[in-house]
Amino acid sequence: MLASIVAALNRSFRHWSLLPAVLLFVLLTGYPMVNLLRLSVSTVEFAEGRAQWSFTPTRNVALLASDSVLPAAVLNTSIFVVVAVAAEVTLGLLLALLVGRLDRGKGLVRTVMILPILVPPVAIGSMWKLMYNYDFGMFNQALVALGMSPVNWLGSTSLALLSVILVDIWHWVPFAFLILFAAVEGIPVDVIEAARIDGASSWQIARRVMIPLLKPALAIALIFRGILAFKTFDEVYLLTSGGPGTSTELVSLHLYKVFFEQNLLGYGAVLSLLLIGIIVATLLTSRRAVTARSNA
Repeated sequence: MLASIVAALNRSFRHWSLLPAVLLFVLLTGYPMVNLLRLSVSTVEFAEGRAQWSFTPTRNVALLASDSVLPAAVLNTSIFVVVAVAAEVTLGLLLALLVGRLDRGKGLVRTVMILPILVPPVAIGSMWKLMYNYDFGMFNQALVALGMSPVNWLGSTSLALLSVILVDIWHWVPFAFLILFAAVEGIPVDVIEAARIDGASSWQIARRVMIPLLKPALAIALIFRGILAFKTFDEVYLLTSGGPGTSTELVSLHLYKVFFEQNLLGYGAVLSLLLIGIIVATLLTSRRAVTARSNA
């Protein structure tokens, strides 16, 4: 009897060993999500040092429908994600292919490449804001030295979003590079040598041999960077705070303002759920597209 009990416990041990992780997941993810859902259908007001909750789902829906800033924030976020992620993955791929051809110094180049990732976003925002400065910034100083007029990089409605995207590209190209460089290093050498023996040029090898083999890594880089790009906040907040006007207003920044400047906690929860829904929909669509391409 005892032996059978011990055998049953041994068979189910792998399931019981996951229990602490499951409980931690529920505690840190499940409870906040339930609380967020509860908050999204409520209005929270603070009086006498206490939060007073009232069930007002229609009020938050009405605020969502009447939000004049949200359409601009969604459009700016879409442009930001598409342009920044496409540029980062493309540049990361080119750098991975170039560094992969080096015979020596790969470790040094890889170390130098990851330095932008290690810089805190606060420092990045402050550094680039000085570089973009209209009066003494590095970029305008270079333009003046070339006999050109200075440019209001962060104060122009037509250039501000592009300037912010450039900062994000500088910051996150190393992330895409590391993922794709690891994939490049994993490509079998005999496959490349066979292509060279068949007379393929370096461009043909990269286009017809290496890039098809790198599709899974490219998908991972696109999905991970896409998710992170949707949540970009620090750099935009430090560089422009959403201005001028709403030209650099992103959903994450608008969400911050709704929560902490307008104190609309219920409506902020609705926006949070909207952002989560957009990210999940993008993730599922990307996964489906990658699966379909792999099966084709």
